[in-house]
Amino acid sequence: QVQLVESGGGSVQAGGSLRLSCAASGYTYRGNCMGWFRQAPGKEREGVATIDSVGYTSYVDSVKGRFTTTKDNAKNILYLQMNSLKPEDTAMYYCAARTPCSLLETAMVRALRASGFDYWGQGTQVTVSS
Repeated sequence: QVQLVESGGGSVQAGGSLRLSCAASGYTYRGNCMGWFRQAPGKEREGVATIDSVGYTSYVDSVKGRFTTTKDNAKNILYLQMNSLKPEDTAMYYCAARTPCSLLETAMVRALRASGFDYWGQGTQVTVSS
């Protein structure tokens, strides 16, 4: 059973930084895709950053140049480094995974679509104050 556990959320002032981590367990296949999504109160879930099985990364326009996602394959941990945080980044952040990740699913992952993923974490709250 695949499990995803996020950590690293918290409260920070605008302009600050946070690093989220997502520890994955239960994987038996290395060709996986992973990603970060967020949902603010009253808003739909939004794809923030994804990384596919060959390391290709995709970002929503609003975080380009500020957020970076990386994956430690040896430890099965996904990271999201968030710099220059803004109040509009306030949301619950979720880690997601698809394993294995087919060509079709890779296309959805690169398009930041939630339908490209089949496993989800419980989320970690990020609050940015002005």
